[in-house]
Amino acid sequence: MQDREIVSLYWKRNQEAIIQSEKKYGSCCFAIAHNILGCIEDSQECVSDTWLHAWNAIPPKKPEKLGIFLSKITRNLSLNRLRDLHTQKRGGGEIVLVLEELAECIASSENVEAQLEAKELGEFIRRFVRKLPDRERNIFVRRYFYTDPVADIAKRYGLTENNVMVTLSRTRKKLRTLLIKEGFLNECI
Repeated sequence: MQDREIVSLYWKRNQEAIIQSEKKYGSCCFAIAHNILGCIEDSQECVSDTWLHAWNAIPPKKPEKLGIFLSKITRNLSLNRLRDLHTQKRGGGEIVLVLEELAECIASSENVEAQLEAKELGEFIRRFVRKLPDRERNIFVRRYFYTDPVADIAKRYGLTENNVMVTLSRTRKKLRTLLIKEGFLNECI
């Protein structure tokens, strides 16, 4: 079933929308949740909560890319659950590694928030990612949106883990340079 047909079912308040969403995007949403949480039960619960959140959000929202819309919901629910669990050991430490890697670009959320609204920074980063070459963009998104382990990214794109880490490092450096240039980040940090 096409995304627009599934969204139409949500708008009609037809519960088939949830069934079709789960059928089409359930495994992707589970992978996102599991990469963050590392626990099957918590991941399954976040995916179930995703369908409820989608049901409550559509309408009024009418997402054009349902997969991305559902992925964002799952990701946010999983990050919230991780925070609520007050543990860094779940998820095999992958989310901790992801946050540490990005820390070199954005030293602290307080510093960034003092300089600019988070929404504006988010839009800047989205524009940056859209301008990246395909392979670099895919690697960056797999790591920092889907929180895929480096080994999984390497396997997916037929690269070595070292190549993926170098690509991520260079991309973070580009992002950091642009953040400094645009005034989102102090050069001293």
